[in-house]
Amino acid sequence: MSPGRASAEENGIAPQPMTSTKTGGPALSVTIVAKDEERTIAEVLAPAAELADEIIFFDSGSTDRTIEIAQRFGVRLYHQPWLGYSEQKNKALDLAGGEWILSLDADEVMTPALVDEVRRLMNAGIPADIDGVRIPRVLFIGDTPVRRGGFYPDAQLRLIRRGRGGFRPRIVHESISVEGRVGQLKNDLLHYAYKDMEEFAQTMDRYARLSAQHYLEQEHSRWRSNRVNEVLHPLWTLFYRQIVRGGIMGGPLCWRLNRIYADYVRKKVRYLRQLEHAGSP
Repeated sequence: MSPGRASAEENGIAPQPMTSTKTGGPALSVTIVAKDEERTIAEVLAPAAELADEIIFFDSGSTDRTIEIAQRFGVRLYHQPWLGYSEQKNKALDLAGGEWILSLDADEVMTPALVDEVRRLMNAGIPADIDGVRIPRVLFIGDTPVRRGGFYPDAQLRLIRRGRGGFRPRIVHESISVEGRVGQLKNDLLHYAYKDMEEFAQTMDRYARLSAQHYLEQEHSRWRSNRVNEVLHPLWTLFYRQIVRGGIMGGPLCWRLNRIYADYVRKKVRYLRQLEHAGSP
């Protein structure tokens, strides 16, 4: 278990043991944290339920039909006020009873091919020295997939051996770390993150503010907030994503996305400098 995390037993909530499994291999738990996700949650839960021996569903205060929809899939429902991305997801991991845990966001849909691949992997047995498995992920803007410009394959560590890893403490852009080796699957998660370009831009602005706060508190350096960095880093980002990562082949969509992404990089620097000045005597 990752340092600094209390086990479910220490919190007074023991994971539930499982004796038979849907994959024919080791028990698999799926964990999901959610709030107001009625747009996508049924599509997320339907394929997950084909594999999961249990679904741990952490809701942080939905006011739409998210809970009603989730309960149709027989989830183990928990209500938890928002603790931050990493801590919220780690608490869900601690409640899982499966030998393996698949951590999904509430807007990540498993394709039929991915469901089959995970089922075959679990049934065959994962080598003992592997503690995590990455899954490639396709970003969608509305119903349009984005496969160029640095947005794909965006492989995410999502399948982990219970007790061998967890989400690292970050304010934003949380990710899992594990103790052993990591494998990777071939088939995709479909990431229905943004309904349109405007929502993408608004989210990038929010992430820039959270990233600036993270850098101020945990990874601060004078260069990060430097005005030269504010100019050079976004320019390099745009060049890298459009030319090196093939965004130019993605047409107007990738161009617009990468301009927003480069602006996000610029805003991280500017917001960090503003926080520094606010904290100055």
